Amino acid sequence: MNTTTWRRLGALAVLPLIGASLAACGSDADAGSGSQTITFAYQIANPNAKSVFETLAQEYEKTHAGVTIKTNPIALNTYGSTITTQLQAGNGPDVFFINAGGGQAGSVGTLGEAGKLLDLTGKVADGAVPENAVSSMSYNDKLVAVPVYLAPAGIIFSPMAAEKSGFKLDANSTMDDVIAQCKTVADGGQAVFGLAGAMAPNTAIFTSAIAASTVYGPDPQWNEEKASGEKSFADTPGWRDALQTVKDLYDAGCFQEGAAGAGFDALTNGMGQGQMLGFSAPGGAAKDIMDSTGGHVTLTVEAMPAPAGYDTYLMAGTPDAIAGNAASGNKDLVLDFIDWMSQPAQTKAAAEAAGDIPVSATDTSKLLPQYAGVASLIDEGKVAQYPYIEWPNGEVYNALGTGVTGLLTGQMSVDDVLASLDKAWG
Repeated sequence: MNTTTWRRLGALAVLPLIGASLAACGSDADAGSGSQTITFAYQIANPNAKSVFETLAQEYEKTHAGVTIKTNPIALNTYGSTITTQLQAGNGPDVFFINAGGGQAGSVGTLGEAGKLLDLTGKVADGAVPENAVSSMSYNDKLVAVPVYLAPAGIIFSPMAAEKSGFKLDANSTMDDVIAQCKTVADGGQAVFGLAGAMAPNTAIFTSAIAASTVYGPDPQWNEEKASGEKSFADTPGWRDALQTVKDLYDAGCFQEGAAGAGFDALTNGMGQGQMLGFSAPGGAAKDIMDSTGGHVTLTVEAMPAPAGYDTYLMAGTPDAIAGNAASGNKDLVLDFIDWMSQPAQTKAAAEAAGDIPVSATDTSKLLPQYAGVASLIDEGKVAQYPYIEWPNGEVYNALGTGVTGLLTGQMSVDDVLASLDKAWG
């Protein structure tokens, strides 16, 4: 499996990647006023792979005579701190990858507050920013970032592995349907779900995918209500039900043996050996894995089934974006490049290369084949944004992940986890 998959498994978390190298160069001296050269930095998990951003930069050069875009791939595990340091030092790139929302290094919130982001209001393609993503791409009511693609997250599912036990999972499945099949699957030497229980990003994304149905589908404004003091984790039944569902799955033997203490290697090995039927991750992981096997494995992306009493919603968000440097000496070229990147042809190319969905996609019949199982949910509008994008800091997401681990090991109760989330929010 190529190392891009580690980003998918970690749900955009910062992970140590062996062999990843840091290329640390900021704005070039030639990128000043009147120059036709700009720099473009982005994060990369696999230093040996060609990024879609590099491909798009080269396409822009081909169609814009005399323009040079110097690409600068930066190792995923250091990207946030590196880009922040460069911008603060005044030698940041002209255009760069940025995390949506706030609370992370190199995010819209943190860099917007520091005054480092170029105002893109009215400068990008119509429809480039979905309505539910505007707030996470804006600072002080100004658009400062543009999403790259829509990234669904649910279950990366192997129909081939499921054939052994006859396990069934589709858009109509409930969590009760899943739990009812877990013992049969386990008796056959497999696990329905793989879980890297010792890795907070994986336990957090698994639980967040459930909360898409129990919290954010029914109440899309929950984060705003929490921020205003109207809601809390502790008094929200949907959050309680999401956490209890993970515990119920664990108690029913739906995860692999030793899941509570497992790392990411348990997922890669388990999926590779057909010992688990699926795991929770952004949908692009399906493409990563299928590509790494040369097409010998077929995977699908399925929505996380909802617990009893809830409709199933697909968690799908816009966590990845591009932004411009407010201090760039070549703002006109920067704005033109970002506008070009936001056009449908480029967003489609970026989405297909990443194994995700174009931001402006309206015809689900044209999605990549692995998304056939969630097309009906997208058509019905049963889609919920990633919860953490608008959380105030990264500690909330970490508290969710570590709290679920504690829940599985018996060191924490559901009430304990809810209290820790409210405390982390501040």
